[in-house]
Amino acid sequence: MTKQHRPWGYHSPTGEPKVDWELQPETLAVRAGLARSGFGETGEALYLTSGFTYASAEEAANSFSGDTDHFVYSRFNNPTVAMFETRLAAIEGAEAAMATASGMAAMFASVASVVAKGDRVVASFAMFSSCYVVLSEILPKWGVEVEFVHGNNKTDWEKALAKPTKVVFVETPSNPMLEIIDLRMVSELAHNAGAIVIVDNIMASPVLQRPLELGADVVVYSTTKHIDGQGRTLGGAVLGSREYISEHLEQFIRHTGPAMSPFTAWTVLKSLETLTMRVTRMSESALAIAEFLSKHNLIKQVRYPFLASHPG
Repeated sequence: MTKQHRPWGYHSPTGEPKVDWELQPETLAVRAGLARSGFGETGEALYLTSGFTYASAEEAANSFSGDTDHFVYSRFNNPTVAMFETRLAAIEGAEAAMATASGMAAMFASVASVVAKGDRVVASFAMFSSCYVVLSEILPKWGVEVEFVHGNNKTDWEKALAKPTKVVFVETPSNPMLEIIDLRMVSELAHNAGAIVIVDNIMASPVLQRPLELGADVVVYSTTKHIDGQGRTLGGAVLGSREYISEHLEQFIRHTGPAMSPFTAWTVLKSLETLTMRVTRMSESALAIAEFLSKHNLIKQVRYPFLASHPG
């Protein structure tokens, strides 16, 4: 992972400016987005609340109208959830993020918040089964055209993207077959067709791949997988530009309700602190296992991206 020169320091309750540090991603995973309350706690506070109070009726009215930057309702946002969103965005190198109740909530919101009846989506065949159901069964019922292509076939992409397209959705490495897609190639073709590129990066995590640096516009995660990494919580996240988040995602999530709970956000905030160490060690172990199995006479094929024999 590379250094990120971003103003991700403390959110000081005294109003002091953020410190402009040049931090390694491993440090961002511990320090980014920390918003201390007036008690000066050293760790992230857990705000188990549904609503928030206001100093006056006028402040409440301005908060609900969006004229004042104030937490309103935890379905809209919550201080603990906001800390997680800021920290994950810092690690990913994204301008903004929104957390959701599950990975599928994130995937669905990332696409459904953009498309409407008559729009067109192009996606790679290789993907998680629930993602395939959303694209092949649910969206078409709403009048959205969806075409699937073989992710490694440039000709397929060129043919599919010869027509105007709203969204390109890819999962790479795919779950479970670990198909690798050339994101630079797909992103260039997609942008020429007027599409935004949404990448499900669940299998790689920001430790091994950062799709925004490869031309993608939006990144989707199930935080249940590597980000939590310990089988404790369900969660998801969508990351992209501030424009994408504010124009498409905020209202969709706010009014359809797939918000991440504060407790889940607090749990995965702590998980982020060890994300790089865990993914690095898992990758080393997986490669050793893959190399051993690839030489075993009873094994026909082993698919692992870091093997020289991998088809991707």
